[in-house]
Amino acid sequence: MTLFHRKFGNGPAMIILHGLYGSSDNWYSVAKILGEKYEVFVPDQRNHGQSSHSDEFSYDLLAEDLKNFMDEQSIEKAIIVGHSMGGKAAMNFALKYPEKINALIIVDISPRNYREHRNFNMLAGHHRDILNAMTEMDLASLKSREEAEKIMFKKFPDERLTNFLLKNLKRTREGNFYWALNIDSISKNMEEILSGFSEEEIKSKTGITGFPVLFMKGELSSYLNKEDFEFIEKIFPATHLETIKDAGHWMHAEQQDAFIKAILDFTM
Repeated sequence: MTLFHRKFGNGPAMIILHGLYGSSDNWYSVAKILGEKYEVFVPDQRNHGQSSHSDEFSYDLLAEDLKNFMDEQSIEKAIIVGHSMGGKAAMNFALKYPEKINALIIVDISPRNYREHRNFNMLAGHHRDILNAMTEMDLASLKSREEAEKIMFKKFPDERLTNFLLKNLKRTREGNFYWALNIDSISKNMEEILSGFSEEEIKSKTGITGFPVLFMKGELSSYLNKEDFEFIEKIFPATHLETIKDAGHWMHAEQQDAFIKAILDFTM
């Protein structure tokens, strides 16, 4: 699968993988600044942004998409940055192709299987609510983005979340609205998206130490917790942890300066 991507700057290669419901658009300002030191590639992952849609959607496939992308761009090795879903894709890639990584940066996500997490039902329910809200919006009668914002805000009275989700709402040349996101595939594969490495799988992994690894946690986020490091260190024994203060799950938007500084301090 050929992935749409944006590219910034010159220097050693860095690839940023966005999270669920995201796209390369969400990383424009961060990638532009990092492009002062690196050649930064930000692909839209399958079923997101301007990349192709597919009924098949798994972390194995996302890892293979990344491998193919690097081959197409003639990138031998890169610093891989992955946020949330993109972080899980990056971890899977690291286990398959460690020789292609100069450094690995995982942003606010654990390798654990979230289906085994105590808050799984709450997480799964939240995603079902999001996908249902998108599916139920009557795009044919929608007159403006402002109207869409009002509809979405009634369901999710969180301006940041509403604006983030509506970045997926696009218009054709004729002015008709459509979702760039492949809602059907994401909904069908939600259990896979919330999966990860089970405890048994983690116990079977051999520690990978061939490149530096940084896990970044948003201080106010519950996606990555201290107890996760028992699992993380079994896979990546030389892991560093950086907590971004006053930041939640979208730390790259909430505390951009601190986020970029942490990446540069780790990689330069």
